[in-house]
Amino acid sequence: MSQDLTNTLDIPSNSFPNNLTLHRYRRKNQSYTEDLGNDVKLTLMLIPSGEFLMGAPETEPEILDREQQHLVQISQFLMGRYPVTQEQWRIVAEYERVAREIDLEPSRFKGDNRPVENVRWEDAKEFCQRLSAKTGKDYRLPSEAQWEYACRTGTTTPFHFGKIITTDLANYDGNYSYNDSPKGKYREQTTEVGSFPANAWGLCDMHGNVREWCADDWHGDYTGAPSDGSAWVKNAKISQNKLNKLLRGGSWSFNPWFCRSASRGLNARGLFFSFVGFRVCCVVPSALVRS
Repeated sequence: MSQDLTNTLDIPSNSFPNNLTLHRYRRKNQSYTEDLGNDVKLTLMLIPSGEFLMGAPETEPEILDREQQHLVQISQFLMGRYPVTQEQWRIVAEYERVAREIDLEPSRFKGDNRPVENVRWEDAKEFCQRLSAKTGKDYRLPSEAQWEYACRTGTTTPFHFGKIITTDLANYDGNYSYNDSPKGKYREQTTEVGSFPANAWGLCDMHGNVREWCADDWHGDYTGAPSDGSAWVKNAKISQNKLNKLLRGGSWSFNPWFCRSASRGLNARGLFFSFVGFRVCCVVPSALVRS
């Protein structure tokens, strides 16, 4: 089922210095709702085709060499409006096993509408495989390029809402600041998904809350990266168990520098932490293409 969601970014007037301009959004975004069972839904936003400069511009403060800009073409796809929640995780974890068993209750910070965390990359992959097998659709982890494209929504600033960030807009360690951002709260835990404003394409928690697994293997920079938005994986002859996987977005326990749209991270695929979760993406169903 598809629908239109109207998203407004409502930022408190005292959140930013007067000399900075913020992006304010009011758009209708087409979405798709997947019924997981037991009246639990998964909402995915339609991310349009386009091209963008992936990475950080040279004028962005505190950039790294591994964030160099390069042009990427993206085909339309669906992406989860929120990180996968603990309620959604439990439903799908009860689906028929595909490749491995997964824990029904892995998260440290409990709450149906909080993001699931403490999940390995392989666990997130199993979630996608079970969901695909159950629904007949192609669910997967987003590529690194898809993730950044969806996060930016056409913006070129460090964050989709502007040049600086506050803890009114995202969940991160507010004991630290970035680019003249004010210090703020340190919540020391995850928050319910959707607690902060969505971006222009209806996606929430792209900056902060939990870091998110991507499909790509870790590469130290973008030399040789795909230009079509696909996941970048290494030679199949390399032992998969030894590869690090990509992480995107900041988290409740990280400083705001990690929340930037261009920020890249990595983790061993077999490790899990309370600051790491994921969201899913999906090939656009034909019925939605025709609508």
